[in-house]
Amino acid sequence: MPRILQADVDEVKARTNIADVIGERVSLKSAGVGSLKGLCPFHDEKSPSFHVRPQVGFYHCFGCGESGDVYTFLREIDHVSFTEAVERLAGRIGLTLHYEDGGPAPETSGRTRLFAANSAAAEFFRSQLTSAEAEAARRFLGERGFDAGAASHFGVGYAPKGWDAMLKALTAQGFTREELVGAGLVSANQRGGVYDRFRGRVVWPIRDVTGQTIGFGARKLYDDDQGPKYLNTPETLIYKKSQVLYGLDLAKRDIARGDPRRVVVVEGYTDVMACHLAGVTTAIATCGTAFGAEHVTVLRRVMGDSSASGEVVFTFDGDAAGQKAAIRAFTDAKSFNAQTFVAVAPDGLDPCDLRLQRGDGAVRTLVDHKVPMFEFVIDRAIARFDLGTVEGRVGALRSAAPIVGEIRDRLIRPGYERVLARRLGMDPTEVRGEVERASRQSAGEQRRAEAQQPRPTGQPAALPTVRVSLASLPRGTDTAIERDVLTGILQYGHRVEPTLLHRALSLPFRTPPLEAVRAAVEAVDRTKIGWSVTAVEAVREPYRSLAAELITRDFPARDEEHAALSVNDLCRRIVLRALDAEKNELLGAVQRVAPDSEEGRTVRVRLRDIDADRRQLLDEG
Repeated sequence: MPRILQADVDEVKARTNIADVIGERVSLKSAGVGSLKGLCPFHDEKSPSFHVRPQVGFYHCFGCGESGDVYTFLREIDHVSFTEAVERLAGRIGLTLHYEDGGPAPETSGRTRLFAANSAAAEFFRSQLTSAEAEAARRFLGERGFDAGAASHFGVGYAPKGWDAMLKALTAQGFTREELVGAGLVSANQRGGVYDRFRGRVVWPIRDVTGQTIGFGARKLYDDDQGPKYLNTPETLIYKKSQVLYGLDLAKRDIARGDPRRVVVVEGYTDVMACHLAGVTTAIATCGTAFGAEHVTVLRRVMGDSSASGEVVFTFDGDAAGQKAAIRAFTDAKSFNAQTFVAVAPDGLDPCDLRLQRGDGAVRTLVDHKVPMFEFVIDRAIARFDLGTVEGRVGALRSAAPIVGEIRDRLIRPGYERVLARRLGMDPTEVRGEVERASRQSAGEQRRAEAQQPRPTGQPAALPTVRVSLASLPRGTDTAIERDVLTGILQYGHRVEPTLLHRALSLPFRTPPLEAVRAAVEAVDRTKIGWSVTAVEAVREPYRSLAAELITRDFPARDEEHAALSVNDLCRRIVLRALDAEKNELLGAVQRVAPDSEEGRTVRVRLRDIDADRRQLLDEG
């Protein structure tokens, strides 16, 4: 397979802002001069330790150690090849790639073809919505308050009744049957043939957080359709329903800008549309599955909920099924740092019907009149007991106490103990005692469950991964200045006077891990764009993670101009440190040699040169 010319690889990286690419998946906020941070997309965390340095094109997580450039990010997050990562970014900036030996572009990888097939299908469905056959689909949308503009905004389309209308349209565009099966767009029959998966239905494109179409949700329109009311794309290489949230691509910008940052979780595609059109533009929904732990992870990265200031509002029907859905959501909602709430519309209306019957303002009011999730779940737990009897109150307490006991926040839990006591009409001390007992019992059951987990036998214990980090460095003045000068050089080395930079990097460091980083930085060709990232990648193990921390850690300065001044000053201090050490050695040597000897004269000349060099460096500072 022909390789992309290195010059094009470098050009794409130089013209791509890594913060824009990562920011499509992770909510980033300022973390000092030239630095951004957010929740790591590679491991679950509640406090952001994932740092991005757009100026050098590098990211690093101080929690799990993942790091790299924009190509590494795409390869790890989307599981694509290096070539595909370059091609995808080249497409973003409109750059035509060239390949070695003048060869043609290689065939696009499987994942890219799946994205392309879904995009082509979305366009096909949209075009069909204006056809004569799609009258039922247009009527369905119109009856729910959605006009052509709303359908266009959400990309809603129509799948024709025939067995192979979409199949013919996409194969005419060059997609193979195998690709369409892989994308979940067609299904195979027992005779080996294939047919359209979506037929005679109104269709919503399901997009990932970056806006790429990865699948579809379809609602049946005709009585003779024997399929389920809603039909979704099956699991594919790019569509994982446990990780997909419908509408997140449209909602993410307003979620990140909100104060507080609020997400409204609704139950269906039309509910998302109704909320957005009513002004609740942070509404999202799951796709054919219950809200779960992986959805929590996706949302938290977009919200960047490093504090409890964010809000997640779940809307459910008021019926028994809706209440059960709320209880299920509660189990995973405890993973949020954000505060969680429940909003149930009067008369059990969903947001779409609420908008139809009572207008946009009613949808906004629904969200504003939310109640805390814990309060909602407590009320559901005690609702089945007769609180007019002692037995009923005791039963209700035993049912609700474990819920309150799961509240980890020590400032919030006493408040809910008092809420429960008021609901039951019981002494707060009795309620507190039962809550503490339930909490201890739950913790004991969890420990016993963990202890009973089977452990592999007959396998040697894995050796611990050695990871040298900033925290593991020895304390001391030498370490501090070497750490800071390497941080400054990796981040702002292009702003250092070249001769001074060369002198500083040519001097061995006294802290071994930092010396390993210095040697890699000295050896790299610093005339090339992106040399600091190249240097980090060239650092030998086990010190590469340390280098990644240095290139992304906070460099204290008011702005970039002061950062540049500070780095130049640090480089001068490194050179002065070496000159002072040499001077001390020479002063000791001059006492041991004859003043008139050749060696003595050489030492005195060198001492004068050192003094002159020091004065010049100090004057430049």
